[in-house]
Amino acid sequence: MEFKLKTKFIELDNMLKAMDLVANGAEARQFVQSGSIKVNGEVEFRIRRKLRSGDVVEFGENRISVVV
Repeated sequence: MEFKLKTKFIELDNMLKAMDLVANGAEARQFVQSGSIKVNGEVEFRIRRKLRSGDVVEFGENRISVVV
């Protein structure tokens, strides 16, 4: 699946909310802090991690490519 950027970047928690993968910011924070999310193959613990074109986010069964 793909997420199309409308700006230069999007923060990880906001992308999860925008794609309806989480219900709210608190739920996004819990998933990130628990080590459930990978960005470019590495576990990501930064809630506000800036995602740019070319980044790949893995969350459960979902693999999301960030594109322009």
